[in-house]
Amino acid sequence: MTGHLVIKELGLQPYEAVWQRMLEYTDRRDATSTDQLWLLQHPPVFTLGQAGKAEHLLDPGDIPVIYSDRGGQVTYHGPGQLIAYLLLDLRRAGIGIRALVTRLEQTTISLLADYGISAQARPDAPGVYVAERKIASIGLRVRRGCTLHGLSLNTDMDLLPFTRINPCGYPGLSVTQLADLDISVDLPTVGREFSHHLAKGLGYTWDFVDVQASP
Repeated sequence: MTGHLVIKELGLQPYEAVWQRMLEYTDRRDATSTDQLWLLQHPPVFTLGQAGKAEHLLDPGDIPVIYSDRGGQVTYHGPGQLIAYLLLDLRRAGIGIRALVTRLEQTTISLLADYGISAQARPDAPGVYVAERKIASIGLRVRRGCTLHGLSLNTDMDLLPFTRINPCGYPGLSVTQLADLDISVDLPTVGREFSHHLAKGLGYTWDFVDVQASP
């Protein structure tokens, strides 16, 4: 049976508050709960995944550091970066976590191709890269058979904070964004186009709920 994805546009939201709401939604889910995709931005914050090593935080300065329960190492979130949090029942979707990571990568690669950008995934380091520069990061968690957290796509943001960490635990890893690739597109449009690609790739129908408030 075809699944359905409810897509919520949440605007600028604090990391910890959204993380807590993801946990609450996941813990109260049952077989009838909708799969959801939350599109948003975060104020400046560094986050470390469950296996995150503090040594990869080179000079966080005045930017807050949060130890998260997602997978992966350290990354930076800030305004102008698309955050896509996927709350998906894996059993109902009939997909495993590794296949889902690949699906998220392919979704981003397809989106970038629409903009005329050639991008690739790397087998040794999840995410999406343009000419060896990382443009999208992925960090998921599975809880009660459902996913939370998701993907970040650099759109039009201040990339300088990435120089204060080893992005995703890789010293010297360069990052890029749509704006630096001469792609001028607003973040809500990027979010909607990403959503279309993801839903189609999952074989899901979808609809948008415009929620400029708490999830």
